[in-house]
Amino acid sequence: MATIPLEDNFNDIIGKAQRGFQVNDDQLAAKADISVAELGRVKSGKPDEEIIRKVARCLNLSATALVESGRKAWFPASPEVSGLAQFNTPYEDMTVNAYMVWDTGTKDAVVFDTGADAGPVLEFARGRGLSVKLILLTHTHPDHIADLARLKRETGAPAFVCQLEAIEGAETFSEGRVFQLGGLRIETRQTSGHSAGGITYVVSGLAKPVAVVGDAIFAGSMGGGGVSYTDALGNNRKKIFSLAGETVLCPGHGPLTTVGEEKLHNPFYPEFQAS
Repeated sequence: MATIPLEDNFNDIIGKAQRGFQVNDDQLAAKADISVAELGRVKSGKPDEEIIRKVARCLNLSATALVESGRKAWFPASPEVSGLAQFNTPYEDMTVNAYMVWDTGTKDAVVFDTGADAGPVLEFARGRGLSVKLILLTHTHPDHIADLARLKRETGAPAFVCQLEAIEGAETFSEGRVFQLGGLRIETRQTSGHSAGGITYVVSGLAKPVAVVGDAIFAGSMGGGGVSYTDALGNNRKKIFSLAGETVLCPGHGPLTTVGEEKLHNPFYPEFQAS
């Protein structure tokens, strides 16, 4: 598979933080002691380091990580884990990820989200002789559940979703439920903020710990506070960044990353980085 690019550029990150704090351009420019025109140039994609640093401080972003994003100076290493596969499919003007995790002994598998097209997931399972026993949804935004009916029909597997985002065709559960699949243990952590009932699934039993995070975190960014920016930041800090640094993060968009990489390179979490 071709390398999946980062989901967000530095100006996307600025926009998400600005919307999260509900600060308009005039207010942000005044607070940063820059002109609205200078702010506009940065938001249009011009990586002016001096302006980026001033804006970062006003939005509680790591200036160092944001400048690094502007320079395109970082991309996460590609963590490989036996028993984990990523599927990236086009949806309108973007791409979206789905994942499969399986017990290498029993060959029983769980699929996380569907992506725009479950075809690659189904083909992979057939090619590896895997039996899909569970479908777990991180959240119910259309791009993540677009092919749920087909995936259920062709695998016969039940689907599960957080009770705060109940949909037809999926059983609901509350945070803390644990799913067991062969030697795999899947813990559920509610990481609301981007969506009302976003769930992070923490998988143990593979060579490395894995967390399927949906749109809570992206490599070098996050999904944004569609419901609550404060909750999105707080839940990520408490329930994702508390995981071991080697934990492989499987985001809903963009490439795989790790907790350790995000602590060093994600502008939304300046407490882990030099300013």
